[in-house]
Amino acid sequence: CENEIMVLIHFHLKDPIMIGKKKQKDIQVFTEVIDASQAVDSGRRNMYDPEEMDDEQRERQLRKKLNEAFKEFCRKVEKVASKNGFTLEFDIPYRDLGFQGNPHKEMVFIMPTLNCLVNLTETPFFVVDLNHVDHVHFERVTFASKAFDMVLINKDFSKQPWRVDMIPNSDKDAIQDWLTDMEISYTEGPMNLNWKQIMATVAEDDRFYMDTEDDEVTKKEAGWSFLRMFGDDDEDEEDSAEEDSDFGEDLDEESEEEEEEEEESFDEESEEESDFDADEELEEQGMDWEDMEREAIAEDRRKGRRGNDDDDEDGGARNKRRRRR
Repeated sequence: CENEIMVLIHFHLKDPIMIGKKKQKDIQVFTEVIDASQAVDSGRRNMYDPEEMDDEQRERQLRKKLNEAFKEFCRKVEKVASKNGFTLEFDIPYRDLGFQGNPHKEMVFIMPTLNCLVNLTETPFFVVDLNHVDHVHFERVTFASKAFDMVLINKDFSKQPWRVDMIPNSDKDAIQDWLTDMEISYTEGPMNLNWKQIMATVAEDDRFYMDTEDDEVTKKEAGWSFLRMFGDDDEDEEDSAEEDSDFGEDLDEESEEEEEEEEESFDEESEEESDFDADEELEEQGMDWEDMEREAIAEDRRKGRRGNDDDDEDGGARNKRRRRR
């Protein structure tokens, strides 16, 4: 009772017992550590008031005394059970893993224990034995909603599931981690389901946990996998991804072959172009260096002969002019 207003021991019986004229499966023994409601006086009390400090001291002592008394009672009950050949162990709730939810008609604080999921401070009590839970499904899981619902499916398909509504979205990851630690499977979906119809259909299916129909050939979803919001899409995406990868590999091989063919054709064209350019250059040149030197020498000789002929003509003309004079 460190953070609670009461300390209690709760018995959740397998078979009901008669209390008065009614059958009861939940028996609880409790005592309040502090008053649940407190009258507010008009005057304020100082934190250093001796009376205030005495009240806090008495409250701490009372908590310690009650805790020791209830623990001693639990130890004695376990000893008596072990002497008579029974295994009995008291669970302590884990407050750090608790969350707000609405199992009946009001919001309460729900806490998990080693074997149960419970709320024992408000009536009617909420106690779910995890050994009877086959699967957990989260409803109304969307980006727009601020809360979701949790459905705990009973292993006895003839019974309706337990529900906890209006759980804040901030607690979803912690709850899923806790379910994973408890080895309980879970799924999630965006809408509320008709569980009465679903449980009737599941109860009639003899091959519910098998992935084939009665012919053992036709494939079907095994167990609660049909509740998955993205299950089939993921499988389709994986298949399409594999097909795309195979197709991509084929395209890569084809593209590599085309590139090799283009490179080979380009090399052949470049060789042909280089040969063609060399031939054109030879045709443009028409001769090699020796021929060009020979031609240059021959032109020089021709120019020299022309120059001598011009000189002879000039000299004959001058002699004629002299003779006329």
